[in-house]
Order: sequence, then C-alpha cells, then structure tokens
Amino acid sequence: MDRRKNVVLIGMPGAGKSTVGVVAAKRLGFRFLDSDLLIQDEYGKLLHELITEYGVEGFWKIENKVNASIDVKQTVIATGGSVCYEEEAMKHLSEIGVVVYLKLSYEALEERLGDLNARGVTLKEGQTLRDLYEERIPMYEKYALVTIDCEGKELREVAEEVSARAAEFLE
Repeated sequence: MDRRKNVVLIGMPGAGKSTVGVVAAKRLGFRFLDSDLLIQDEYGKLLHELITEYGVEGFWKIENKVNASIDVKQTVIATGGSVCYEEEAMKHLSEIGVVVYLKLSYEALEERLGDLNARGVTLKEGQTLRDLYEERIPMYEKYALVTIDCEGKELREVAEEVSARAAEFLE
C-alpha cells in the first residue's frame, strides 16, 4: 500500500467533517484545512453566493479546481459534501491523502442540518435532501479508503477513530 501524507474527510454536509477534522488534526499533530473556506477565500464570496452566481454545476467546477490544486502535507482536509462529483479533484485528493468517509444515517443528517441554502448545499432544482443523500452515498463509498460510522458517537470518539484508522496509512 502506498503511503499518503494527509487525511481527507468526505461525507454529507452535517456529517461533522470540519468539526472532527480540527480535533483529528490536533491528535495527529497535523494542520487543518477546510476546502470550503479555501474556496470562499479564493473567490471572495460565501458558498451560497457562488452557487447562486454560477449555478450548481458551475460551483462544482470551482470546487473541482480548488480541490484539485491543494498542495499540502501533514494536513487534515475537510472537503465540501459535493466534492464527490468531481473525478479530477477526488483522484488528486486520493493521491495526496487517506480518504476517510464519515458515514451518518439520513435521519441523523436531517436532524443536524439547518438551512441547506445558508450552508451552501448544492441541491438541483426539485431535489430533496433524501435524493441528494441517496445519490452521493455510492460515490463516497467508491472513493473512501476508510469508512467510519459516526452514528450515535461523540465528536471525540469519531476524531479518535479517524486518527487511529488513518494513521495506519500515513508516512
């Protein structure tokens, strides 16, 4: 198995990628990078503003470009939930890191998520959260080297599991 230098967190919005990522980074002695914040910084706009301006697919192109250009080492990278749509970005992230899928049930996600638009969730016209969930799960599973079931677990427990499981693949 080839060795990777980063941990890349993927999963649905609300699965805890950013929150778990910060704690896991501290445990591993790594830096933390939130790719959604990188996109906002690079474009000078909030995610929902970019989605409104460029449309869902236009936003995915921006997300792909930014994620495919990430060049870091010893970093936990929390990605946006829609990164799974962009093969170039996912291929790059898989090459530079251990891809960890934070899995959560639909019911738990629905409970956690507030305003989907304010969160910058890319829903197509007429698409429900359930549709989005069912569409993305196979993609997350396809790209994940490690899958962690987050159901009913405390943040600390998930971060410990991410650190321990990812460490098996790190240089």
